[in-house]
Formats: sequence, C-alpha cells, structure tokens
Amino acid sequence: MNAESGYRSTSIGYDGKWKRGDVHNTLGKESKAEELETEGSRMDIDDHQSAEDFDALGRSLLREFGQNGTLNNLEQSIECFSRALDLTPDGHPDISRRHASLGASYTDRYRRLGQLTDQEKAIECHTRALALTPDGHPDMPRRLADLGVSYTDRYQRLGELTDLEKAIECDTRALALTPDGHPDMSEWHANLGVSYTDKYQRLGELVDLEKAIECHIRALALTPDGHPDMSRRHASLGVSYADRYRRLGELVDLEKAIGCKTYALALTPDGHPNMSERQAGLGVSYTDRYGCLGELVDLEKAIKCHTRALLLTPRGHPDMLERHANLGVSYTDLYQHFGELTDLRKAIKCHTRALAVTPDGHPYLPGQHLRYALSLLRQYDRTPRLVCLTKSLRSFRMASQHFSGAPRDKFQHALQWAKSAIISNLLNPIEAYQTAIDLLPQFIWLGATTNQRYQDLSLSDNLAVNACFAAIQCSNYPLALEWLEHTRCVVWNQSMMLRSPLDQLHSSYPDLAMQLGSISSQLHTHGFDAQPVLPAASDPMTPERVGQQRRRLASEYHSLLAHTRRLPGFENFLQPVKANRLISAARNGLVVVLNCHTDSCDALVIMPGHDQVAHLPLPSFTQQKARWARSELDASLGKAGLRQRGVRPVYRTDSKDSFERVLGALWNNIVQPVLNHLGFLDNTPRDHLPHITWCPTGLLTFLPLHAAGDYSQPQSRTYNYVISSYVPTITALLVSTPSEFSRGCRVLAIGQAATRGQNPLPGTTKELAHVKARMHNKAEYSQLTDSQATTAAVLDAMEQHNWVHLACHANQNVKDPIKSGFHLHDGTLDLSAINRR
Repeated sequence: MNAESGYRSTSIGYDGKWKRGDVHNTLGKESKAEELETEGSRMDIDDHQSAEDFDALGRSLLREFGQNGTLNNLEQSIECFSRALDLTPDGHPDISRRHASLGASYTDRYRRLGQLTDQEKAIECHTRALALTPDGHPDMPRRLADLGVSYTDRYQRLGELTDLEKAIECDTRALALTPDGHPDMSEWHANLGVSYTDKYQRLGELVDLEKAIECHIRALALTPDGHPDMSRRHASLGVSYADRYRRLGELVDLEKAIGCKTYALALTPDGHPNMSERQAGLGVSYTDRYGCLGELVDLEKAIKCHTRALLLTPRGHPDMLERHANLGVSYTDLYQHFGELTDLRKAIKCHTRALAVTPDGHPYLPGQHLRYALSLLRQYDRTPRLVCLTKSLRSFRMASQHFSGAPRDKFQHALQWAKSAIISNLLNPIEAYQTAIDLLPQFIWLGATTNQRYQDLSLSDNLAVNACFAAIQCSNYPLALEWLEHTRCVVWNQSMMLRSPLDQLHSSYPDLAMQLGSISSQLHTHGFDAQPVLPAASDPMTPERVGQQRRRLASEYHSLLAHTRRLPGFENFLQPVKANRLISAARNGLVVVLNCHTDSCDALVIMPGHDQVAHLPLPSFTQQKARWARSELDASLGKAGLRQRGVRPVYRTDSKDSFERVLGALWNNIVQPVLNHLGFLDNTPRDHLPHITWCPTGLLTFLPLHAAGDYSQPQSRTYNYVISSYVPTITALLVSTPSEFSRGCRVLAIGQAATRGQNPLPGTTKELAHVKARMHNKAEYSQLTDSQATTAAVLDAMEQHNWVHLACHANQNVKDPIKSGFHLHDGTLDLSAINRR
C-alpha cells in the first residue's frame, strides 16, 4: 500500500486501555467486576443484575477483548453496556458515560468486523454522550475525543472529507479544554496527529503532515515509560515520518520511520490484537527502503513482516485487504528483482484476494485495482495472453473511474493507465488520457490554496504534452488541440473562471447568477490564504476553519455549476473551450501550436478561414534537444552578462557562437520546416510580412523562435519572413477582438527606463510612444512611467483599464509561480497581488 493509517484509541478498547478519566466512576467496583467477569465466563448474564453491575462487567469484558482479541468478550460487552443503559433512567449522572461505553464497544466491533452499522451506532452513542455532558464537565474532552475517533473511522471507510473535518474539530476542542499536565493530554495530541495524517494523505498539503509529526512528537513526549499506549505512539509517529519520506525523499525520515516502527513492535506483547498491525507497518517501511536502496535484505524483511501480519489477522477482519495487498507489492518487487514467474503469480494471487475482500465503495478499492492491473501487465509481458490486457483494462478503469477514492489518487491512477497504454492500443490510451483530464479539476481543485494547486501541478507529469502527443498519434488533431488547451495554465484559468462575467446567466436566472457570483468572489479571496503550522484553538477563524470554509465553498461552487449546466441553453456554461471555438482564434494571422514530446516535436497549425487543424511533424526536435538548447542559451547569456534586459555589454566569442548554435537549431528543426510547409519561404512579400502567433509548450516557451535563424546565411532568419507574437494559450486570443477598441476601451502603458537594481531600459520611452500612436482615435490611452509607476499606483490603474502594456523588467519564479512579477519603481508587483484584485 502507498499510505498507512494512523492509530487511534477510544475510551475503552484496544491495547488494554482503561482510561483514567473513568476511574473515579468505578473505584470500589473492581473486585465486583472481577467477580462478575468470572461468573459471566461460565454462565449466562443474570437479568436481575443492576445497571452498575452490567456496566462494570461490560468494562471488564471490553478490557479482556483489548488484551486478547476474543470476539465473544466484545459481543458480551455490548450486551452488558446495552442492558446497563436500558436500566439507567433519564437524568441519571451516569447516563452520558453509559452511552460513551456502549459507543466504545461498537467502535471496537466495527474495527474488528468492518460492519458500517456498528460504526453508525458508535457515532450515535458518542453524539448522545456529548449532548448529555454539561459544559465545564471534566468528561467533556473525553466525549469530544471519542466522537472524533468515530468520525475518523467513518472517514477512513467512506472517504467523506466532512467527517475528517469534524474529527479535527473534535480533537482540537478536546485539546483546548484539557489543562496542561492532564494525563489524557498525550492521547488528545495523538488523535489530532492521526487526523492531520489522514488530511495530508487526502489533500497533499505538506503543512498538515508537519502538524501531524509535531502532534505525535508531543504525544510521545507526554507518554510515560511503561504506558500501554507507548507502542501506539511510536507506530503513529513512524507513519508520519514514512509519509514525509515519500513526499520529500529524505532517507533520514525513512530511517526514523523504521526506528519508530521497530520500537513499536518490540513493545507489543505476543498475542496482542495489534501485533499484525505493527508487523504490517514495519513491512511497509522495509518495502520503501528496498525501493530506495535496492538492498535485497530489506525486501526479505518486508516479506517476512507482511507474511506474519497476514497470519495474525483474523478471518473477516477489515484490515485483511491491506495485508494481502502489502504482501502482493513485496512479491511484485521480488519478481522484478529476480524475474521468477512464480513470484509474479504469488503477487497476482495476493491482489486477487485483496480485491475479493474489499467492499464496494471502500476508498482503498481504486488503489487495489491499480495494483492488480499493473500485475496483469507484467504477466502479459512474460506470457502475452489477450485476457491479461482485457482484465488489466477493466481494473485500470475501476482504479480511475470508480466513485470511491480520493481524486488525487485516482488522477495518479489514470496517469499510470495512460503510461501503460503505450504498450498496446488495446488499453485505450485515448480513454486513459480523457479520464486523467476529466479528473484534473478535481485534483487541482478550488478547495485548495493557489500555492497548493501549483505544487500539485508538479505531479501532473507533463500531462498536457503527453496527452497531446497521444491524440496526434491517433491522428485526432482537434482533440490534441483541446487537450493541450485544457491542461495548460490550469490554476490561472481557474482564477479567470471565478471572475468570468455572468451576464447571460443573470438575464435568465438572476438569483442563481447572484449566488454563483457571491461564491466565486469568496473563493477567489480564500484561494490565497496561507496556513500557519499550529493554529490557536481559541481563535474562531483558525487556518483550519479557513480551509474548511474554502473547501465548503468549492463544493458549493461545483454543485451550482453542475446545476446550471442542466438548465436549457447552459449545457456548456464555463466548460472548457471546444476545438471549433479554438480554431476561430486565428482571425488576424496564423497560429502555430508547438508540442515538444520526448520522442518528437509536432506543430498544430490553425489558419484563418479554415475549420480544420493541420499537423506538421517535426521529428528532428525532441525534449532532449530542447533541454540542450535551454542549457546552452542560459550559459551563453550568463557568460555575456545578458541575464537581464537592458544595455548590452560586450559579447564574448564563445558565448556568441553558442548562442548562434541554438538559434540555428531552432531554425533548422522548427521554424524553417513550418515556414516551408506554409509556403512562406518562396512567396512572402517583403513589404507586408504575414503574422504568426506561436503557442509553444514545455521548454520551448523559454526559446526565442522569433530570432531563430542561420546567421551565417542571408535570408535565413524568422524575421525575414514573418512577424512573430507569442501567446500562452489559444483561449487568450479569443478575447482579443478588434471590436473591443471601438467600445470605449481604455489602454494603460507602464514604462520603467531605469529601475533600481536592474539594467537600464532606454528603449522603453520609444516603445511607449509607438503604443500611444497606435491607440490614437482607437482607445483612451494612459501611461505611468518611472517614479509614477509604483506598485500601488499600477495596481489601482489596472482596475480602471481594459488593456495593460508593460515595458519593464520582470522575473519568473519557477518554484512559486504566483511570486513572478514586474519590477516597478518601488518594488515588484507579483501575480499574486494582481490576481487578488
């Protein structure tokens, strides 16, 4: 399995817990409980016993179950607690505790048998217990913690994010109500740590993982030596260290994880119900270390741990699916190491069994189908039987299209499907990429901050380029254009969607338009909120609550969009633009879209007045050549002191030669073939050059196509034949209609001839003069130059104008794209500040 769950406890249950918070209610009854326990083990429970007797016996039976895992003890404890509750009158001071005790037993039975009815009963009991506990009562933290445990259990089974948010709220409140030094403080920290672990695994926000680690470290520090929870504390911390290793790749985190899990296993006595879980957790980390270092001893340890864990897991236990799955992963690794077909067959057998015991709707089901699909592909490689591909395709579909599971996981499954489809068209690469593209808005969703969405985009693994290439290979050029457009500038397009005018909707459904506009505005604001690591629980608008509100708004927004698209005439409301609309963007000249793939480069050409997309293969240019060109260009500019625009220093001969090699490669492999295909090399009028708008992808966006050429030969440069422009997406051209200049359009020009800390740009004065002349009698023109162009002044002016022309230095921040910006008189105006407006 790729992820592990944390470990939580209820008020009575696993690890032989008998909570200190309940001791004051049971002092003096232990001998009676032991007596009743002995009698209960050899005869039916007496109907005439008192509520107190049933309660005490139920506690003893539940404690026994926690120590030895005997299911009969758990069943009898539920019967005892139910009878104790029936015999307790309303208003009795113990009524709240009786509900909590019964809830704890239902929780343990749910964890043992996996029946959702028990889980729902547990939530019902703990909700009642909480409602019956008055404010200020010393048991209030315990009631909150127990309810939080149940919400976490339901989240882990059904995957509903609202349950996880409720769990975090309960855990946070329990901590806030507990004074420092209280013996339960370690448990509350541990529970909150598990919730943050689950949240990280669901949403991928690193801040939640850091919170989880901090909580688990605090819980461990507050747990005294010899405490029965010490094993669980180490195990939970180990899970979080393992998660951080998988995220950041730091081996030290993996070693910490193995150390924690090894210690947790050593502290767990033989015969303890949690022994299988401890073995499985350690086995997962050995698998991770094998994958990192390739040491066979780690793989052998992993198989040993997973085999033991499987043997120790009772039949029908809900964790059985994970036991089979983990062992299957290790056998797959063993097969890949030695190539023995018997190991692969063992892996497939494990994954088959895991699927057989996974309930429909379980959040782990998609991941299990992915593992099964990949194992079948490996079998197909060795024994090419069509049935392997057929079954593999079925499981790939389930892995990425099933209703259960986290969107970020299903998106990765779809990418894996698409990669695997390279080996055979029978795996339907078009369907695979379409599935991934359909999942992209759920993965890069509006419920995350802008920063998080940009981070998640790094996991999309060149989706735009690869999907476009797959569509081109199938000769579906309109689809290639659509996919490339839909999967680029994702976060920026989402921001623009939130600011889209709703005039048409407002004219037909004004109330719906008002509601959608309000939520859009709030989402736009919330998208930039940062979250500190540990919020104060007393703050009514903690970062956790801000995040919850943002996710709620995102859900409401998508629900409203879905509702709107079911209305007549609004089926395509705010939908991605289709190819026929994209083709219409080529109004003022040719548009050439360049897709640079690992294997080759392709040009998609849109010509004015045509309704088809033309394709031109450019096989001589690949991603590898693009990387070379980018590296050479950076090096030559650095040597020449040209990393910034401005006054040109003296060239060095070697840097000039390198620069010209790059320009020559771009000319020979891309620009010249395109111009030749268009017939421009022979028939271009020198007094009226045609216009090409280049729309490059990937590394090509950093390369100067407009300056490409063989500078040792005459008439062998781009600008000899065409006037070049660039555009990030085709959609950007759709809004740049000439008619907009005739409707009171306002144009703002910004010029910075001299900016502190930057090279001078003396040409900006002439540049703005040209812009001003072009706008005469066409649009209202304004400009801010030099000291006038402060960040505040420019930002305010932007809101009052339709178009902005910037003639100044700028920087691109690859690690944090929204910090990219323009260098003005008093500082940098970044995209984050612009987009907030």
